[in-house]
Amino acid sequence: MSLIPYALARPFLFRLDAEAAHDLTMNLLARGQGTPLQWAWSQPMVSDPIELAGLRFPNRVGMAAGLDKNARCIDALSAMGFGFVEVGTVTPKPQPGNPQPRMFRIPQARALVNRLGFNNQGLEAFIANVRQSKCRAGGNPMLLGLNIGKNAATPIEDATSDYLIALDGVYPHADYVTVNISSPNTKNLRALQTDDALDALLGAIAERREQLAAQQGRRVPVFVKIAPDLEPEQVTVIAAILQRHGMDGVIATNTTIRRDAVQGLPHAEEAGGLSGAPVREASNEVVRQLRAALGPRFPIIGVGGIMSAEDAVEKIRAGADVVQIYSGLIYAGPALVQSAAKAIRALR
Repeated sequence: MSLIPYALARPFLFRLDAEAAHDLTMNLLARGQGTPLQWAWSQPMVSDPIELAGLRFPNRVGMAAGLDKNARCIDALSAMGFGFVEVGTVTPKPQPGNPQPRMFRIPQARALVNRLGFNNQGLEAFIANVRQSKCRAGGNPMLLGLNIGKNAATPIEDATSDYLIALDGVYPHADYVTVNISSPNTKNLRALQTDDALDALLGAIAERREQLAAQQGRRVPVFVKIAPDLEPEQVTVIAAILQRHGMDGVIATNTTIRRDAVQGLPHAEEAGGLSGAPVREASNEVVRQLRAALGPRFPIIGVGGIMSAEDAVEKIRAGADVVQIYSGLIYAGPALVQSAAKAIRALR
């Protein structure tokens, strides 16, 4: 078990600028993984296996993309007991992201706002970091998802080329690949969720995936991550396109641009995506709509507003097969991973 209760570390971290605290934490995790320091955040993995998209998830709680954009901390995150970890979003070329400050806490609402903008070191560095991770080589059953996006400088009409470059690069190293079309922090990216644009993009990805599967002798599942700010009619259209192109699952949802739940609070009007408790119900509603549209067997990863074990159970009851956390880890610490996994297991 963890030697240092997160409750002792959080006040220090919350006195820092949000992005400075994030960078400090990620550097600590990167340097401490595989050393005795890792015991500070280690805990056993709860066993609760489930088969999805041809993969065996050792439990139903995962790390959402966005925390470890450069895949530097895979082993450290694995030690927290996640059944699966998703890293990225990675773009073909390195990019600095949006100007700072670009990450803000709203503690009164247990929320975060970020407009990072896919800041990352690029595909080459990302793949090198993935290859250096050791956790799965040691027989750890944890699954690894690699999340891909487009460069900000790439015109939206050329977005498909970026996704195909990224898919080519990550495919040999991923248990599954996530196509991120739902960040609000890259100009026009969410336009890829419209029916014609999504149809063209996923058609190209499906074709390339079949080529890669034939070349490499393994078919890697592809998931698509969507936004919570969708009308029911849009969700229905997206569901049909996912099925038409043979996508293996959907991740619902990314951050929201809505601010109803945080009006009047400090930083509430900062541009960017809002995550944490305020997005929970919107995310759950999209999960419910997807389950109704996709039927009982199509894999759904539920993410958004899971701040407690009860929230994780609620997401499963809404229709998700497995869940991911991000802001909950910031506010509650690694203990949330184990408590959520145990609560979900108790549903069986």
